[in-house]
Amino acid sequence: MENIENRKFIALDISEKNYLSWVLDVKLHLSAKKLRHTIDEDNTASNEERVTALIFLRHHIDDGQKYEYLTVENPLELWQNLNDRFEHLKAVVLPKALNDWSQLRFKDFKPVSKYNSTLFKIIS
Repeated sequence: MENIENRKFIALDISEKNYLSWVLDVKLHLSAKKLRHTIDEDNTASNEERVTALIFLRHHIDDGQKYEYLTVENPLELWQNLNDRFEHLKAVVLPKALNDWSQLRFKDFKPVSKYNSTLFKIIS
């Protein structure tokens, strides 16, 4: 549990619930550290940059996934493996969000805060 304090954001949960927000967080943090190119195809990242990005990625995934991808030594390969595993969520989440959006009515909520909360959940 000590590692939680050092994490920049919530680690990728093995249940897939936070994959879409996790991807955005990883891209933003790698961009801020000037390491975003390490997860792009045909990158020319140095070995030091790759190792730093790999440590960052491994630090922000669930322990079960760390063991599953234990032999992966390239951040691009780890990124692609996780993408292949979880990318289907876009096909599942988007239709549900569109349905929720079409069913959303202001009159169904007593406080405005509940409406806003539901609205922002659909948008995200």
